Amino acid sequence: MLVMRPAQMADLTEVQRLAADSPVGVTSLPDDAARLRDKIAASEASFAAEVSFNGEESYFFVLEDSSTGKLVGCSGIVASAGYSEPFYSFRNETFVHNSRELKIHNKIHVLSLCHDLTGNSLLTSFYIDRPLVGGVWSELNSRGRLLFVASHPERFADAMVVEIVGHSDEAGDSPFWDAVGRNFFDMNYTEAERLCGLKSRTFLAELMPNYPIYVPLLPDAAQEAMGQVHPRAQVTFDILMREGFETDNYIDIFDGGPTLHARTSGIRSIAQSRTAPVRIGEPGGGGRAYLVCNGQLQDFRALVAELDWVPGKPVTLSVETADALGVGEGASVRLVAV
Repeated sequence: MLVMRPAQMADLTEVQRLAADSPVGVTSLPDDAARLRDKIAASEASFAAEVSFNGEESYFFVLEDSSTGKLVGCSGIVASAGYSEPFYSFRNETFVHNSRELKIHNKIHVLSLCHDLTGNSLLTSFYIDRPLVGGVWSELNSRGRLLFVASHPERFADAMVVEIVGHSDEAGDSPFWDAVGRNFFDMNYTEAERLCGLKSRTFLAELMPNYPIYVPLLPDAAQEAMGQVHPRAQVTFDILMREGFETDNYIDIFDGGPTLHARTSGIRSIAQSRTAPVRIGEPGGGGRAYLVCNGQLQDFRALVAELDWVPGKPVTLSVETADALGVGEGASVRLVAV
């Protein structure tokens, strides 16, 4: 059985194994033991803290095979993007160039560096082992953390964002980076993203141009890459689009990948999830798959279960499922259909 739970320091070696296979561009999951140790420590402190509003907390989850103890995925949430430093994006804008005398009226697509999304909660660090991509376990790894948000709304902002890894080729070259960022830094895309993972994205962002970038002046390959999704990020992009995230307004400043945005209360797994009391027994046949979590904090657990559940009624969990969630008869769980 695969179970989502908060990461622990004992997971460090396994987490680094996951990070080593994550795509270039997932700077929130660097293949560096010291940074990952800090990430897990910050997460443990956040889960232990008493919180009444979103601040500098970060929450890091792992997906564990309970039969072997092996980790097969991870994901995270930053309570406030840019809490200690601005969170930069490129905002899509339209400039109008008009000449009455020449009877010319042009609308020009431009990119403006901004930190509009600073303060929003940020979904980060998504990775799942390749054999599990595209199935129900990807849903658990991505949406399970949204059930945590639904269970503890005071810890998160009213809006959420996520940066999706943009297009780069097999050699690790990004057309968007080559056309924009590389003009300001003497390094290729892979080196820039690695540096961001080890240091900070902000210090590179602050050296990017503050004036608008006219999109028609960029090479065709760079324009085509804007808003495009890396093949290995397609699964999380699709999941979050089904959750109600939107793509129109912002892109990543390095690879041009889409930056998704949604009101927290309108996200499907949050808006449609319900709580139900637990009965221990044998679930009836003819059910459907649900994401189920125990709603706890430091002992948070989430999994996928086939349930024959009617909203408004108690939910019957098998002994194995109840044990994996750490709940007993009469306890409350939160669930949403896969």
